Amino acid sequence: MINDTELIGAASEDPGGIAGWATDLMEALGAPGAGLAIALENLFPPLPSEVILPLAGFTSSQGDMNLYFVLVCTTLGSVLGALALYWVGALLGRDRIFALADKLPLVKVEDVEKTEQWFARHGTKAVFFGRMIPIFRSLISIPAGVERMPVTVFLLLTTVGSLIWNTIFVVAGYQLGDNWERVTDVVGVYSKVVLVAVAAALLAFFAYRAARPGSGKRRAR
Repeated sequence: MINDTELIGAASEDPGGIAGWATDLMEALGAPGAGLAIALENLFPPLPSEVILPLAGFTSSQGDMNLYFVLVCTTLGSVLGALALYWVGALLGRDRIFALADKLPLVKVEDVEKTEQWFARHGTKAVFFGRMIPIFRSLISIPAGVERMPVTVFLLLTTVGSLIWNTIFVVAGYQLGDNWERVTDVVGVYSKVVLVAVAAALLAFFAYRAARPGSGKRRAR
């Protein structure tokens, strides 16, 4: 479907080969290929949506795919990938999460209980805004499944949040055309900031736990 030589050249410049892989899917399947790539990105977070989505927008700007159909397919891919992780969380279940926490070093069951209480209060906001945060885009679906958030609510929040995120990047790639990679550069900084913040929070958590010895664990009722 896609025969634009500039697209192939841009894909070949990607050091990780992600753009080339996404290009192959779009060559074979068109807009549904972009949707499939995004569905896999939800399941395997190392696949960056900030590369796939602008590339799909650039492809649309070349007339190889319809922009609106790309938005539909990529949003559907996001929802299907998130729904798969939701059911992973649901199958894993609350009891297994507590049993796992009871075995992990420096992690107390009370930490999981506090997280559970926080999700009960802020779960809807977490699922919605989490769709627009690297790393958390995928992971937020798992606690939603563990806590059995109503599927209709989960689907609505995931669809709207994903549509906003996808539209920003697809349209940016569409508008920038040959310079679509600028989107990746900008969002790469955003992703690194999020990664550093998460790493710092984890280090602070483990330092706090190490400074307070004792099991402090109790089994969930």
